[in-house]
Amino acid sequence: MKLIVGFGNPGERFANNRQNIGFKVIDILANNENIEVRIKKKKSVIGRGRIYKHDVVLLKPQTFINLIGESVLYIASFLRINVKDIICIVEDPSLNLGDLRIDYMQSDLQNIGVDSMALALKSDKFAKVRVGVGECPEDMKMDDFLLQDFTFEENLLLIDVLNKTEQAVRMLITSPIEDVQNRYNPEGAPKIKKRQVKAIHIDHRKLQKNS
Repeated sequence: MKLIVGFGNPGERFANNRQNIGFKVIDILANNENIEVRIKKKKSVIGRGRIYKHDVVLLKPQTFINLIGESVLYIASFLRINVKDIICIVEDPSLNLGDLRIDYMQSDLQNIGVDSMALALKSDKFAKVRVGVGECPEDMKMDDFLLQDFTFEENLLLIDVLNKTEQAVRMLITSPIEDVQNRYNPEGAPKIKKRQVKAIHIDHRKLQKNS
C-alpha cells in the first residue's frame, strides 16, 4: 500500500497558494481515479482506492505545513504503511514553475513539512516529489511568497504542471524510484559509489612452511 501525501494548508483562503500545490495534485489523482478524499481521521482527510491495481491512500493533512508529520505518522501507523512506501508532494521555490525533481533520502531541499515528516517517522527514506512554484523575489519574504496565490499567467500553465506531477506520482507507484529519477531529474538518479575492496594476496607456500 502506498501513502501519497499532498502538502498544503487547510481552508479556502489557502486553496490557490503556491504552498498548496500538493493538495492540487491529490485532487487531480482523486478525480481521475474516482477516489473520494473525505474520510476524516486524526488531523487528516484521506481517501482509499486503487491505482494500477495498487492499493493507495491519498492524504491531505489538516494541520499546517510545519506539523504535517503528526498526521502522516498517525495514518502510516494506523494502516501499517512502511516509510519506503510514502510519497510526498511538496512545493519547491528553488525551481521554475513546472520543473520537477524526485528525491529519496539525501536532498538539498529545505522544507519544514519534510522536516516534520522525517522527525515524526524517525526516517527520511520516503520519496519526495518536488514541484517548482517559481523563485521568490528578492524583495519578498519566503513565507509571504509561498502563501501568495498563483498569478493569472501562472494559472494558465498550472494544469500542465499538475498533470506532469500526477504522471510522476503514478510512475512512483509502479516503478523503482531510480527509474523515475532518470526520467524526471535532469541529472538522473544519483550514482551510488561502490566500496572498493582491496584484493589480498596470500602466499600459500609460506603458510605451508610455517605450519
